[in-house]
Amino acid sequence: MDGESTSGGDRRGRHSHRADPTAPVDGDTPAERDGNDRNDDDATAWQPLVPGVPAPRADEADDTDAGAPAEADGSTAAVRRPERTRGDLVRTGVRGVGQLLVTAGLVVLLFVVYEVWVTDLFSDRKQTELSQELREDWTEDPTVPTLPDGGISEVPLGQGFAFIRIPAFGEDYVKVVLEGTDEEELVEGPGHYVDSAMPGEQGNFALAGHRVGKGSPFLDLDQLEPGDPIVIETADTWFTYRVVGPDDPNGIPSQQIVLPSDVSVIAPTPNGPLDGPASGAYLTLTTCHPKFSARERLIVHAVLDGEPVSKTDAPDGPPALTES
Repeated sequence: MDGESTSGGDRRGRHSHRADPTAPVDGDTPAERDGNDRNDDDATAWQPLVPGVPAPRADEADDTDAGAPAEADGSTAAVRRPERTRGDLVRTGVRGVGQLLVTAGLVVLLFVVYEVWVTDLFSDRKQTELSQELREDWTEDPTVPTLPDGGISEVPLGQGFAFIRIPAFGEDYVKVVLEGTDEEELVEGPGHYVDSAMPGEQGNFALAGHRVGKGSPFLDLDQLEPGDPIVIETADTWFTYRVVGPDDPNGIPSQQIVLPSDVSVIAPTPNGPLDGPASGAYLTLTTCHPKFSARERLIVHAVLDGEPVSKTDAPDGPPALTES
């Protein structure tokens, strides 16, 4: 009996010492015991505290403060971006202006490339087409256009009717002359002033052409000197003009620079009245001046040299074409 009582008491004693989850664990700090008390209030989130492992501090569990610099008292401080100074604003402005200028420079450069080189390629291609068309037209109908009673040319606007050759610009310098001086004609080649004389006639056979871009037919017009030949080819005839010299009987200069409004340079007698009489067979070439500008006009005058030469007698052209 005593033994049984003793054994039962031992068993009761062991059960009576089962760990109480609410009891403090040896070694717990007051803060940890407070944490345990708080956990008791929330039965759904209660977890036994592992002996020897301190509870996490509230500031360590807050992810929003992660990486924030700690102050001397252990608190965290917000990261502030440095304020922009006046110098920063100036540098930003200068950088923006610089980028804008670089972009504008590239745009201008591309425009110049287009105007000077790309349009030349287009005009050269069109000149090749016009040359073939004109040769074919001459084969079918070799009629030389004339001005009826000094009136406006009967050649349709935009149609080619002659070739101009300037040996001083090279043996391969040959351009189709079109009727009309509007931009539609000048982008394709030299144009004929519709109310001026035709090749070989008394009066002033006047042509206009671009100096830079659109084929640049008159790019080097300022390099012509007195006596230089300018040959005009029509369906069946060669006409040789020469840049006038100081001994011209009408006092016509070889070159002059005028304002765009000065139209007397294409009068029947250059620099005379537009309705005045013709005093010779002249050729006048007009283009923009200076290069890359339309502020003024560069004018070159030439006069017919000798009689026209038939293509039957000189199929390869007059002697002036081979002058060095």
